[in-house]
Amino acid sequence: MNEDVHIDGHNQEVEFEREDLTAKPILLFLGGLVVFCLLVALVLRGMYSYLDAYDNRHQLPQNPLVQPSAANTREVEPGDISKFPEPRLESSERQEINDFRMQEEKTLNSYGWVDQSAGVVHIPIDRAMQLLAQRGLPTRPPAGTVPPSDVNAAKEAAPKSDTSAKPAPRK
Repeated sequence: MNEDVHIDGHNQEVEFEREDLTAKPILLFLGGLVVFCLLVALVLRGMYSYLDAYDNRHQLPQNPLVQPSAANTREVEPGDISKFPEPRLESSERQEINDFRMQEEKTLNSYGWVDQSAGVVHIPIDRAMQLLAQRGLPTRPPAGTVPPSDVNAAKEAAPKSDTSAKPAPRK
């Protein structure tokens, strides 16, 4: 028999690797990362404060013809928003889109004038679909056919009413 075989259940080749990291270096790295992030945040806050103060100091003087409404010309009052030209920044996107959708629904489901001077109206979309189903879509006549008109109807009726070549009927 081979004497190198050990059957005691313990394999000597499998052991704990001593070179693995322990928890201490990982925690130190995470702590350093948090401190670094805080330092970056403080530096950025200081930089923005400095740039804001610099901008306030170097802001162009206001035109003397403009009546000053507020000390800070960069802030806008809610009533002043309507004075700005379109398109404006949205202050309440959800409310504005809901108002727009309600206006569209009202237009789609009501009667009203599009151009009163030209006599153009809009009708509810359901009624328009009913009329379209009843009347059908306008179509072109097949190729080679003459569209009906007063002139064509007169041309077709003329030969039928011509009695000059026929003898007069006797009474």
